[in-house]
Parts: sequence; C-alpha cells; structure tokens
Amino acid sequence: MKITVSYINSLYDQKKTIDLINETSADAIHVDLMDGIYAGTKNFDINHLPEIFKDNRKPIDIHMMVNRPSGYLNDLLKLKPNCIYIHPSTEPSAFGLLNELNNYEILRGLVINPDEELSAFSHYFPYIDRVLLMSVVPGKGGQKFIDSTKERLQELINYKKDNNFEIYIDGGINNETIKDVINADGVISGSYICMSKDFESRINSLKIKS
Repeated sequence: MKITVSYINSLYDQKKTIDLINETSADAIHVDLMDGIYAGTKNFDINHLPEIFKDNRKPIDIHMMVNRPSGYLNDLLKLKPNCIYIHPSTEPSAFGLLNELNNYEILRGLVINPDEELSAFSHYFPYIDRVLLMSVVPGKGGQKFIDSTKERLQELINYKKDNNFEIYIDGGINNETIKDVINADGVISGSYICMSKDFESRINSLKIKS
C-alpha cells in the first residue's frame, strides 16, 4: 500500500513540513487546494506554490477543492504533478479536463465524498486512473474516520474489477483506521503524521499495519 502525506495540519509551517516529508519514505505528497468556494475556506495563493515546492523531491498529488479547476491547470503544470483529483460537479466539462490531464500524462483523479453515491460516478470510471474515496468531509484536517468507508471501499472494489483505476482513501487515517482499508491501493494521512515530531516513525507504523 502506498502512503501519501498531506500537510494541511502540521506542527510546522508549510515549507518546513514539505522539507520534512521529503526526508521520509513517504510515496508522495498530497496537496489540498481550497479556493474558499467549494470547501468554505481558502488555503493557497497559486503564485506561491512553486516557491513552496521548489526543493520538493516527492511525487505531488493535488486535490482540487475549487470551482472550475481547469482554470488553474496552466499554473499547476509548473509543479509537475503526478496526479490531479477533481470533483466533477465543480467543472462544466469534467470529461474534457480529464482528457486534458491524460494528454499531459498526469494521472486522472476523481473524488467521491462521503455523502455521494458511488453509482453516480460509474460513467467516469472507464476514463480515470484513480478514485480518491473521502473518509471525512473534504476541506478540514484532523477529522474522525467515517466507519461506513469500509463498506464503500468494498463497493468501489467491485467497480474496479471492470475498470482500470486505483483506490486511495483520504481522511482520518492512522495506525488503527488503516486496518479497515487495507484493500485500498493507497491512503492519504495528514494529522497523524504531520502533528508528530517523528514523521518517519508514523509512516512506518502505517506500513506495518497495511
């Protein structure tokens, strides 16, 4: 299982947190971008991102909690992202954006919130590389893992059998809750790792359980 680290909640500032993640065995860094419209708060300046990530050595996965994510694509290309996750409801031409990501050889990610039916997204499944299954309400770090995620993961695995996508779980992941999602391809863990003074120890505790 892949372990991706989100820095939205940390003991340190953004730059130092990203530097510390780069010193660990984490598989990637997860970037939550909120414009204040979709998730209620704004947490980034698009012009500052290249500076924050200038020394980064890890693959970057970006979760776009913004209205019209296509409008940010040209700026995000500077970060050379590995994967970009979108909420289809935020983009008038979601299929068009997914196709554009594919043209840039960026993994096409789809986000499904806890209150959304998986079946409502099935028409996207043949055209994506990853599903980010939210196990908390998106937009705020430190939330408790939603127990129903276990059943939703199994349902999503059934869809995966006929399609070619990975499943990542995001929200409330720690050394206990990871046991409920061991059949996923990867997890996003934020507070559990970054609110600790020993990032590598926390990452290893997740790898042992998975």
